[in-house]
Amino acid sequence: MTLPASQPSSLTTGLPGHDRFDYRPINDRADFSWPGGRRLAVYIGVNLEHFAFGEGRGAELAPAANQPDVLNYPWRDYGNRVGAWRLLEMLEALDLPATVLANAAMYDHAPSLMAAHSARGDEIAGHGITNSVAQGSLPEAEESALIAETTRVIAQAEGAAPQGWLSPWISESAVTPDLLREAGYGYTLNWCMDDQPVWMRTRHGRLLSIPYPQEVNDIPAIIARKMGAAEFAALITDNLEEMLVQSRAQPLVMGIALHPYIIGQPFRLRHLRRALANLAAQRDRIWLTTAGEISALCHGALADRIC
Repeated sequence: MTLPASQPSSLTTGLPGHDRFDYRPINDRADFSWPGGRRLAVYIGVNLEHFAFGEGRGAELAPAANQPDVLNYPWRDYGNRVGAWRLLEMLEALDLPATVLANAAMYDHAPSLMAAHSARGDEIAGHGITNSVAQGSLPEAEESALIAETTRVIAQAEGAAPQGWLSPWISESAVTPDLLREAGYGYTLNWCMDDQPVWMRTRHGRLLSIPYPQEVNDIPAIIARKMGAAEFAALITDNLEEMLVQSRAQPLVMGIALHPYIIGQPFRLRHLRRALANLAAQRDRIWLTTAGEISALCHGALADRIC
């Protein structure tokens, strides 16, 4: 259908937007390289999560028949008791850094696990208090309090406030980026619209959006799409190899999102080991890093190169 030039199309006007960032295609941006002249930055996000017993949200093997849900709650807690330790051993053996996306409740529930990640120098980023609560539905004052309490717990345990944030369930209100910047956060992992870091506008200044995967991520891949362990491991390797090719034209970021109660099951871990060993073998071609190190560079030397 063609409309007269004087009559604006309702299909292209009046559409609600967010005004957090502008559209700019990836092939029309300033060029730069990551440290050592690398073109692809890769980080591993390890999600350490604790859930309420008898209520709240959580991934499910099968729909809960009733509460307390003694099928899904223990299945998720397997990750903290077993799976996360196996994954940590693998990261250590392969000399791979990690960004730990931690519920603040983990410091009470599994303090030795949090201490083990801290001891190896992994970055600890904020991931709410518990994954039983989605923050986006909270009133502004309550959401601000949730961010503040998460920050306080991590800062007290780690000696420094976290610089990055991933909302439980990627849940945001209309003001979440504003609240994060107000609370002193430098980057968010909530927005998955790009393969490069992007500056977001907030009422308190710029907030960096770092790519966090919704494809190279075991929850959507394995739980939602029912992907097998071998297929998910191949997905990681294929994504890496293709992004290495694409990064010849633009510097890129690849994240790998892992949840120990899923990927830490032995038969899945076996396949992940193969994919991460391949990743480690590429360390001369890629920048193996953390989301926090990417943020620090973007806030510093690359501050004017990021769109």
